[in-house]
Amino acid sequence: MSVPVSVLDLATVHTGGTARETLDSSVDLARHAERWGYRRYWFAEHHNMPTVASSATAVLVGHVAAHTSTIRVGAGGVMLPNHSPLVVAEQFGTLETLYPGRIDLGLGRAPGGDLAMLRALRRDPSAAESFPQDVVELQSLLGPLSPGQSVRATPGTGTEVPLYILGSSLFGARLAAALGLPYAFASHFAPTALVDAVQTYRREYRPSERHPEPWVIAGLNVFAADTDAAARELHADALRAGAARLTRRGEDLTPAEADAVLASPAGDQIRMMTHYSAVGGPEGLQDQVEMFVRHAAADEIIVATNAPTHEQRRRSYEILAEALDLAG
Repeated sequence: MSVPVSVLDLATVHTGGTARETLDSSVDLARHAERWGYRRYWFAEHHNMPTVASSATAVLVGHVAAHTSTIRVGAGGVMLPNHSPLVVAEQFGTLETLYPGRIDLGLGRAPGGDLAMLRALRRDPSAAESFPQDVVELQSLLGPLSPGQSVRATPGTGTEVPLYILGSSLFGARLAAALGLPYAFASHFAPTALVDAVQTYRREYRPSERHPEPWVIAGLNVFAADTDAAARELHADALRAGAARLTRRGEDLTPAEADAVLASPAGDQIRMMTHYSAVGGPEGLQDQVEMFVRHAAADEIIVATNAPTHEQRRRSYEILAEALDLAG
């Protein structure tokens, strides 16, 4: 494969399953992903969502890092408006101290939940407006100690945990470019602005000491199986799960109910969210992925595979790794 490939674990609690089973599955998949040649293993922060088990993102990152050896593990990302920069610096500084050279910190501006969640976190919705300043503060707390610096992260100061700006619009692209940081675009669920955002980021990029060149990570859904027909069924199952999340916050819908939602105008929105998807058996995957890499002008891709069972998800990542010869 011409570019590195990473894993975005959506930490989905599937029907009939438990959060513990999901977290155990994440450890198992991370161990396999390490062996198969994936570069990173990231989790995203979500709250008040019964079908997502990655709310305590830093804790989960540490758990997976403890059960792997070489793969980079990180947040894709931490929703910085939900936290003080000092607490995030301490958390990820601790992780970097425990697992040196293996921790990534992606930063998002979205809340990762609804207004009720924000109230429960004791956060103000306007906190997102200070996101650029908070990123700079966090960067300073993770950097070398400055003369006269009155607040330091312990652990954290001097660890220089790599930062990534996450986004799905031109705002994140411009901020990442202005700060000279890598940029990860959430095209696996928000595809609309991908091309414009990447072009803007590359055009406006200001080289930094740690990152003299821009670096784009683009999200891609992959539904891989041993046959094309089985892969298409995985994709269809994912669309039905999206219908359930949209209409009942993750509660079950019968296949007929889900198909009815998908046949309605709401179904267009669900299909749009997975616009960038590679679907198929081993033979056709490489061409689909490489076409996406060229379209996104990506330096790296991060893959989300939300199959109904852990075994199907693990097999999907295995087939992709083999098709792209990641371990070779």
